[in-house]
Amino acid sequence: MSIRPVKSIHEASPTMEGAGVKLHRAFGFGNTSEFDPFLLFDDFRNERPEDYLKGFPWHPHRGIETITYVLSGTVDHGDSLGNTGTLGAGDVQWMTAGSGIMHQEMPKGDAKGQMHGFQLWANLPSSLKMTEPRYQDIESAAIPEIIDDDGTIVRVVCGDFWGKRGPVDGIAADPRYLDVFVPAGVRKRLPVETYRQAFAYVFEGSGTFRDASKPFGVLTERGTPENEVLVREQTGNRSLVLFDSGDEVTVQAGDEGIRFLLVSGKPLKEPVAWYGPIVMNTRDELRQAVSELNDGTFIKHR
Repeated sequence: MSIRPVKSIHEASPTMEGAGVKLHRAFGFGNTSEFDPFLLFDDFRNERPEDYLKGFPWHPHRGIETITYVLSGTVDHGDSLGNTGTLGAGDVQWMTAGSGIMHQEMPKGDAKGQMHGFQLWANLPSSLKMTEPRYQDIESAAIPEIIDDDGTIVRVVCGDFWGKRGPVDGIAADPRYLDVFVPAGVRKRLPVETYRQAFAYVFEGSGTFRDASKPFGVLTERGTPENEVLVREQTGNRSLVLFDSGDEVTVQAGDEGIRFLLVSGKPLKEPVAWYGPIVMNTRDELRQAVSELNDGTFIKHR
């Protein structure tokens, strides 16, 4: 077995999307070749309803899949095909936009006003860009949960892991999407096939992801009365960890344990041309999609 070295670690950056939703973006809208087949990852987590209630009103999608995972609160959704529904805590929606839909997502907080969820965008290969849109709405109870002898807990949203298979299926990039908790002080090895691109996103606790030599923590700024200095710390809340090649990831949990998403997929290695939530392979295809959006011919399946 070869341990995947850590290629980079950085903290998700605050940004605003939709009609004024405050969130943190780990990657997206740039050169995402290192994350191929994934395009964007957002962490929408708020305790103030005014920071999220305006939501994500009607907007187009084409050429991608969006994966929404809710931890607390709810998200009401609807689309131009007439689909409606509500995602609750622990639920997942895997939406294949394909040839195009109009879509909206409106988050609501829990009883304490808290809202927390993630959205990941996965690219579609050129052969499936114009496929018929579809949804896979998965309730929390349908997601397999594995508890290992050392207390490690893994929820398998998509893909095969430790003899369990997640309920999401038929995805082109053969992704694996895991929600992992490793208890305090435990060092854990998790398999990831060598052909996959892989990243981890930490959202609770802290720890270190290790290669064969030493821990590699996240660089953060710490202020002092005299100046600001860069220090290397354990990987913690809102940290994105990008791995290099190998066939397993090793994590050492800190004093509070560590919880993170471990996401991997087979790279498409295709050109990317995108305009917001429309992702094609060429500029000509992108111009055509925008033209269709403007003249009312964007929706191909009803």
